[in-house]
Amino acid sequence: MACKTFRFVVGLNIALLVGMVNAMAHAEEQAPKDIVDTAVAAGQFQTLVTAVQEAGLVDTLKGPGPFTVFAPTDEAFAKIPKEKLEALLKNKEALTNVLKYHVVPGKVMAADVVKLQSAKTAQGESLKIAVKDGKVSINGVNVVKTDIVCKNGVIHVIDGVLLPPQSSK
Repeated sequence: MACKTFRFVVGLNIALLVGMVNAMAHAEEQAPKDIVDTAVAAGQFQTLVTAVQEAGLVDTLKGPGPFTVFAPTDEAFAKIPKEKLEALLKNKEALTNVLKYHVVPGKVMAADVVKLQSAKTAQGESLKIAVKDGKVSINGVNVVKTDIVCKNGVIHVIDGVLLPPQSSK
């Protein structure tokens, strides 16, 4: 009888332990990823991820942050003439400047963005924020999806590429 009880208790403990390990693994899968891993997983930011890699900003955007990233989709990058985009990807200084212009230090959720008229970027210049008919734009570029929460900040999806004042000349 004692042997059966012992085996039952051991079996129950093993079952509980396996259940806890599975639950922890599932929780880890569900935990928010950093900004870079979130962008990679989304599948619509391949050009942005390539640009971040080329500029050497991966470690920064995987860092503690928090950051708010206005992330252009692949379709947004496709609006740039191919030769200009290729030239930008080859010019690390200009590319870094453009990418940092898409990043606002801090975690600024959509509910906060709509209350702002501007936001200073990691690049140093400010973005102009406008709200019209319930739609938000950044320097005239539409925000199409908001509040993609990451463990080190938030991503807001935009349908164009933001160019800092000196890059647009």
